[in-house]
Amino acid sequence: MIDPNHNKISVARQCELLNLSRSSYYYVSGKDDRYNRQLMNLIDEQYTRMPFYGVAKMTAWLRRQGHTVNQKRVRRLMRLMGLEAIYPKPNLSKASPEHKKYPYLLKKMIIDHPDQVWASDITYIRMQQGFIYLVAIMDWYSRYVLSWEISITLDTGFCIDAMKQALQFSQPEIMNTDQGVQFTSTAFIGLLEDKNIRISMDGRGRAFDNIFVERLWRSVKYEEVYLHQYTTVPDARCHLERYFWLYNNERLHESLGYRTPYEVYFKEQTGCYEPKVALAF
Repeated sequence: MIDPNHNKISVARQCELLNLSRSSYYYVSGKDDRYNRQLMNLIDEQYTRMPFYGVAKMTAWLRRQGHTVNQKRVRRLMRLMGLEAIYPKPNLSKASPEHKKYPYLLKKMIIDHPDQVWASDITYIRMQQGFIYLVAIMDWYSRYVLSWEISITLDTGFCIDAMKQALQFSQPEIMNTDQGVQFTSTAFIGLLEDKNIRISMDGRGRAFDNIFVERLWRSVKYEEVYLHQYTTVPDARCHLERYFWLYNNERLHESLGYRTPYEVYFKEQTGCYEPKVALAF
């Protein structure tokens, strides 16, 4: 089904055309793929509960669950998943040493209206076979998820696509991200600079600089991902689309006075509940 020696189509593109996670192809090719996936799922769940767990603590925890693993294996799997302890923060991409340094602009800032600050991050989403990556663009004030996208690779393209979708709604005064290569790429930065959006980037090793997106990932995983076993990329997309619609339009937030992100974002932005762009379900 997959030809690793194809001289025109990469493995990643072949997997995408076949709705197969690229990582699942590599794992199916390995003799211990099922056990690795089992370990990765356990790591994902524990990391979501305890994001300060590094390799040593995660290895010790897995051993307490009855798994004979060493730190080398756990380190390899966590790197594949893009996970590090929050000191430093989850790192799904390494920053390019050449990229321009942008300051963190949100320290002590009072955020009191929609579109003042948007934020974005990437997380690992497990599947029945392998995994995919999810990026989301969120309005900090209302917690409204303006857009999201999934990918079988960490290429910059899916982050740019999500940003373009979000900019169809409106645009923020400030965009906050981490310093990963997806968000420091010329194409991504160019989108923001073309619209005169100020750029803020998390400080190194400070996961809580982007705390509301971190909380979003916990909600996504506990309320959606861990309750299902996605069999294909389209299957994952279908479930996530439904979840984000419910998250935006029906999920009440205590921090928002038991209102939904949709109500807060559109009511306080426009004075009515009519969105600028129709929402798909």
